Amino acid sequence: MTDDAARVVRVNGSLVEIETSDRVARLDLVEVGDLRLAGEVIAVHGIRATAEMHEYTGGLASGARAYNSRRPLSAALGPGLLGRVFDGLLRPLSLAGDVLRPGTVADRDTRQWMFRPAVRAGEMVVPGALLGVVEEVGGFEHRVLVPPGRGGEVDWISDGGRHGSADRIAVVAGADVPLTQLWPVRERRPFRERVSDAIPLVTGQRVLDLLYPVALGSTAGVPGGFGTGKTMLLQQIAKWCDADVIVYVGCGERGNEMADVLDDLSHLRDPRTGRSLTERTVLIANTSNMPMMAREASVYTGMTVAEYFRDMGYDAVVIADSTSRWAEAMREFASRSGELPAEEGYPASLASSLAAFYERAGRVTTLGGRTGSVTVIASVSPPGGDFTEPVTAHTQRFVRCFWTLDRDLAYARHYPAISWHGSFSRDADLLTVGHAEHGDEGWPERRARALSLLAGADRLASLVELVGASALPDRERVVLLGAQLVREAVLQQSALSEHDAFCAPEKQAALLDMALDVYDGCLALLDRGVSAAAIEEYDLSSVVRARDAVTNDDAEGVRVIAAAAQSGLKELR
Repeated sequence: MTDDAARVVRVNGSLVEIETSDRVARLDLVEVGDLRLAGEVIAVHGIRATAEMHEYTGGLASGARAYNSRRPLSAALGPGLLGRVFDGLLRPLSLAGDVLRPGTVADRDTRQWMFRPAVRAGEMVVPGALLGVVEEVGGFEHRVLVPPGRGGEVDWISDGGRHGSADRIAVVAGADVPLTQLWPVRERRPFRERVSDAIPLVTGQRVLDLLYPVALGSTAGVPGGFGTGKTMLLQQIAKWCDADVIVYVGCGERGNEMADVLDDLSHLRDPRTGRSLTERTVLIANTSNMPMMAREASVYTGMTVAEYFRDMGYDAVVIADSTSRWAEAMREFASRSGELPAEEGYPASLASSLAAFYERAGRVTTLGGRTGSVTVIASVSPPGGDFTEPVTAHTQRFVRCFWTLDRDLAYARHYPAISWHGSFSRDADLLTVGHAEHGDEGWPERRARALSLLAGADRLASLVELVGASALPDRERVVLLGAQLVREAVLQQSALSEHDAFCAPEKQAALLDMALDVYDGCLALLDRGVSAAAIEEYDLSSVVRARDAVTNDDAEGVRVIAAAAQSGLKELR
């Protein structure tokens, strides 16, 4: 659409029909009107193309000029992404609360970056090879790589010094390599091969790390109804997980929630650097009042940014809140493009779209020979808490971990409200080897015992409601006591506590060992003839308070409390 004949012939809300004699393809990025409003072509019929706009089309009329970029929607990848807030098209948002005016384009960062070359002219390089390094705020090493699909002899490379984002820093095999490069957001960035060994992603949340762990490069779905704490859980993971880079995508969520995320991250310190957590975070804020098409693109944009850092050899985590809003945007997009609706009005391609999205996660060997990963943790907001609806059901099929949030636990103020009924982790068996290599050979047995104890208490729950706990045999009463200790002393965690918001793996293991050892001690007392009633009357509040009584990495302090509790139990008669 570069000729004068390319014109808007019809405007229907966010749908714009364009007539042109030029060649145009589906998903081409187009600009229309004097403000050059951005949109994507969703259908082509002869000389007419229909575009879904990313922006408000008020004031746009028939006869306006149209322009075709001849490329799909692409993200500008380079220095300056970390510590900033973008919309779904990766356009910078103002922290002062200013809104983007119609026709705003994704401005390149005007800052200058100090570039240090890593190769010399005349050397041979492969795609993904390191060309040089830019040091960003906080000392983060931004690695400038040979773009995918290129490779060969380095004809020229900058001697170093300060460069702008659009500046050329090298010429490889006759092609310029700028500091910032474009990549289509819906196209997966290539890699050499997937890595088979599993390494746990430490989230600092005990119920996840102990019972339902997720591996680096894996996927997790977090379904839950309104008020069950999905956003709070995702924010905790964003704050405390041990990834190198966090890409937080607020897809269709309320603006105040995104503001809370940004405010929390700016006040928290990264334990590894001592600086603000925002310096390793990219926040993509596509809130519910932003256009549908931009919301649909925001998840792909976040994934592309994460893959970019993965190719540098970093471990990136994509946190998407929520994929239900993304799916609703796909449903609206499908209805406007005339796609045949399927279950609950979602397009028939919903399952394949979700599968393709989660498939982009993985721990891989990059084109340059480094090892990096993209881990995806996405929330699902089923209407009315119905886990059989299409988005939740398909998500459960495709993810490796499924962390179900329970309304009853949330209303009982048990946080995180992750249920041990419908949750699972397909990574748990793979991570057993990784825990053993890090000196924790008892992890699988500890996990199995905790799950067995919780399941045993659940089987007794309905009977307790009928006859009361005091009517049960002594051994079953102790099972209930042990499960209560696991729930309250280990799985429950306060996001507002300085000592409990994050829990190091050593303290996690010590807390669960303490709860299980106290349970074993209670069983031993039964064998000695002590009644269940006497055991229930013993004060175990110190065991429950241990999680908050010592610092977040003080495993030895937990063991001291455990020893005191065991000593007191032995004195029972």
